[in-house]
Amino acid sequence: MRRLVSALALAAGQAFAQQPPLPAVELGAGMHLIRAEVADTAGTRMVGLMRRTSLGQNAGMLFVFDEAAPHCMWMKDTLIPLSVAFVDEAGAIVNIADMQPRSEQSHCAAKPVRYALEMSRGWFAKRGIKPGDKLRGLDRLGKRR
Repeated sequence: MRRLVSALALAAGQAFAQQPPLPAVELGAGMHLIRAEVADTAGTRMVGLMRRTSLGQNAGMLFVFDEAAPHCMWMKDTLIPLSVAFVDEAGAIVNIADMQPRSEQSHCAAKPVRYALEMSRGWFAKRGIKPGDKLRGLDRLGKRR
């Protein structure tokens, strides 16, 4: 019985580690294009970028929340360093936080937001993207499926 439980746990862990990419949307920030996988359900938001070992140069994940609130992000089982931009309903970046891999430290929006965009750590800073800047393409979210 113990061997069966171990085998099932191993299979579940492997399936989780090999999660397929989510549907994506193209966003814009300044002159930069972003290919963002969309996590718009409780399940996909919970998994996020966990156990991924890399991200493409202009790839990230957009978390779409059901309502605007001061949402928080953490990196418990995330293996790569990320930066997160908290974005309000109008598409304006509220604040940006750098996050450490495998950390349970919470990083929260400074005011209510509807979105959070995770990119490789430093992506926003390297491109001069800062709070107050707007993301383009959020209107495409309903058209991507």
